[in-house]
This record gives sequence, structure tokens and C-alpha cells, in this order.
Amino acid sequence: MSEIEGLSRAYDRFVRLPWDKTLAGPQKVWFAIYEPNQERRLRLRLRDFEIKTKAAGFGWVLHDLTSSFAHWMAAHEYREAYFEEPDDMELALHDYSSTVANEIIAKLTAPEVNNQTVVAIMGLASLFGLARASTIFEIVAPHIRGRLLVFFPGQHEGSNYRLLDARDGWNYLAVPITATEEK
Repeated sequence: MSEIEGLSRAYDRFVRLPWDKTLAGPQKVWFAIYEPNQERRLRLRLRDFEIKTKAAGFGWVLHDLTSSFAHWMAAHEYREAYFEEPDDMELALHDYSSTVANEIIAKLTAPEVNNQTVVAIMGLASLFGLARASTIFEIVAPHIRGRLLVFFPGQHEGSNYRLLDARDGWNYLAVPITATEEK
């Protein structure tokens, strides 16, 4: 069985567990953790996660962050200047982090989302080097009604998560879901 098949099966068991309605926002975050080199395989199997979520009786909303930076930069007033002097963009990247957080909050608070909905986030790797995932999750956590499923290409040890196996990680209260839980 492939890593993504194992992750899908582990998720299936996990999503069917009773949901505690008293959890704080950060405790409603699930990280589906996989090796970064499995990204394409995961994308091919996203529909499996949706089917399993709906079969368990929950709603599903997917938000893909992959092209968010391109859209943000294309709309930015100073984009030409940033292309000429990329080092000048550092301050603007704080605005980009806020934009990403607001995109996710919009999904989390959409009328069709309730405390029985999984909002899934794809494309987290596209933020690497541009925005800190830890900052974004701290901002969006209070807005989670049901569960926030984050497809997380990286590793974790305990409550320490490392996106794309980067050297520095961060501590977070998210619940990890891994393919090894299948065993």
C-alpha cells in the first residue's frame, strides 16, 4: 500500500470518530502529514478524502493555496518594483500572510460551513519562504467551526511540525494523521 493510500485509510478511521464540540480552535486542526515527494499522488487522491468525509456524514470544502501568491502578486500595486528589487518585498509579505489568513477565514465562515464541516487546505508548500504557516494557523484557529484539515507535506515529532522538512519547526496543538496509523 502506498503512503497516500495509508493516509487516506487513517483519515477515514479518524473522521468517523465522534467530534468533541468543546474543543478550542487550535485543537480542531488536523494535519494529514505526508512526505513532500508524495504531493502529486496526494493531489490525485484528494477526491478520496472528500468521499470519506461525506460518507462519515460531514460536509467538505476544499481550498487550494497553490496559486494564492501569484494572484496576490498580480494584483499588487508595486509588483513591477518588487520584480526589479525582490529584497524590498519583505514588508509586503506580511500583507500576503494576512491575505492568506483572510482567504482561509472566508472559507471557514462561509454560509455552507458549520460545525459538521471539514474545511481542507491544500497547497501549503506554496507558502514556504513567503509566509509562516504557524502565524496563519494562529490567526484562523478562532474561526474554525467544524474541523480544519491541512494537507501537510513535512514531518512531525510530538507537537513539533516541520513544513517541507525545514530545519526549524513550530509547536502546535494540531492532531496529526499519518499513514503509519494504518498499521
